Amino acid sequence: MNMPLSPSAPEAAGLLDGYTHTIGGKAVESERAFPVIDPATGQPFALCPDASRAQLDAAVAAAARAQAMWRHTPLAARRDALRAFAAALRQNRDDLAVLLTREQGKPLHRAQDELDRAANAIDILTGIDIGPEVLRDDASGRVELHYRPLGVVGAITPWNVPIVLATPKIAQALYCGNTIIVKPSPYTPLTTLELGRLARDVLPAGVLNVLAGGNELGQWITEHPGIAKISFTGSVATGKRVLAGASSTIKRVTLELGGNDAAIVLDDVQPREIAPRLFWAAFHNSGQICMAIKRLYVHEAVHDELCDALAQLAREVKVGNGLEEGVELGPVQNRMQFDSVQRVLADTRGRAEARILAGGHALDREGYFIAPTIVAGLGEGTPLVDEETFGPVLPILSFNDVDDAVERANRSRYGLGGSVWTQDLDRGAQIAQRLEVGTAWVNHHLGTDMLLPFGGAKESGLGREYSGMGLKGYMEPTVLKLPAAVRSIGRPTPRP
Repeated sequence: MNMPLSPSAPEAAGLLDGYTHTIGGKAVESERAFPVIDPATGQPFALCPDASRAQLDAAVAAAARAQAMWRHTPLAARRDALRAFAAALRQNRDDLAVLLTREQGKPLHRAQDELDRAANAIDILTGIDIGPEVLRDDASGRVELHYRPLGVVGAITPWNVPIVLATPKIAQALYCGNTIIVKPSPYTPLTTLELGRLARDVLPAGVLNVLAGGNELGQWITEHPGIAKISFTGSVATGKRVLAGASSTIKRVTLELGGNDAAIVLDDVQPREIAPRLFWAAFHNSGQICMAIKRLYVHEAVHDELCDALAQLAREVKVGNGLEEGVELGPVQNRMQFDSVQRVLADTRGRAEARILAGGHALDREGYFIAPTIVAGLGEGTPLVDEETFGPVLPILSFNDVDDAVERANRSRYGLGGSVWTQDLDRGAQIAQRLEVGTAWVNHHLGTDMLLPFGGAKESGLGREYSGMGLKGYMEPTVLKLPAAVRSIGRPTPRP
């Protein structure tokens, strides 16, 4: 990701400013700033402070001081504080949604939904039991597994759904007794900075720190000796750099990376009935979702009818500025990604076997808009099929043998999610279990549940977020062995 350049004074005129980092519970400005681009216009609309190395050091020190207190704060009190933060998020939801749409591009109602889901995620995650586990309790003794906070967590979040990905990291880290430093993407930093502002009134100083910056800040965070864990969501390429940077201090790392999710549609479906669900599982957020459907394998018996139905939906959906009434799909979020999708489309148009059924081009208007695109005729070995395009483009591939479809779906370095679509649920479940992914669905695709672990196989990630499993990734397990006379900590069992 390229860091936006700092603007000169004339270029900065008229841009929204006043955004600040949150360090130690206080608003902090920076000497440098960079422009934030509205993807619906391609023009800057605001200035964002650019954190220095000294400011990161100050944030780590503030987080470490706060953690010494926060880790001993009763779990119920940590829960109450986080739920107060969720309440503040709800109270400011409408204003934040407008800002989120301007910097990310998604339709306003989708931005509102993202903020609602973010607040709900905090409430759900802080209701999960993270108490000790009993591993053994017999004549040989009792063994308990306890969990303790790691210390200071560094969270690095992406530009596609910045708030719904930042708040669960905040909730998990803080609920478990850690403190946190959050770095949003430089493409969508402003709404996350506003989370820090809200937190100043409801969380103890230093518990949540938010700093904006580019690649350099991300590298400083991953390498900083005062940070004990990194939780990163983003591309595979950047995830590998994060892992390398964290290795110098053996940080705990959770990586939620990209995906090239396949959906397999069997021959017993009603194509026009399932087409809307498949369409939105692929095109939600203009295809900029890590677990969206990015390859669609369709049995030849229903292939043509499903292609027609999906192409019709692609031609009818309203694309535009997310602040306009009735818009269903916004722009690609940034110029770099827009150019990347354009290159994939140019390659696709140049292939004789490709049949572009809808879209296939950028829209003739300002901003980073690409027409929703449906492509048939391609196979493996092409960029659109093999790699994660991360845009509003869906290839549809044909098959006549289910074993072949599963093998082709698994022929990928990615393994985030996958789905099977059929009227026979038992058959669907059997096939779905063969997919080499972190999450497999039957007759559904897309979406996360805070009570379920989420993450990827292969190069789609390390570890899991959410659920009890995800929460425990923010803590260090300790095995406690007790002699047979002891039934629990500090409570010896009287002998007869």
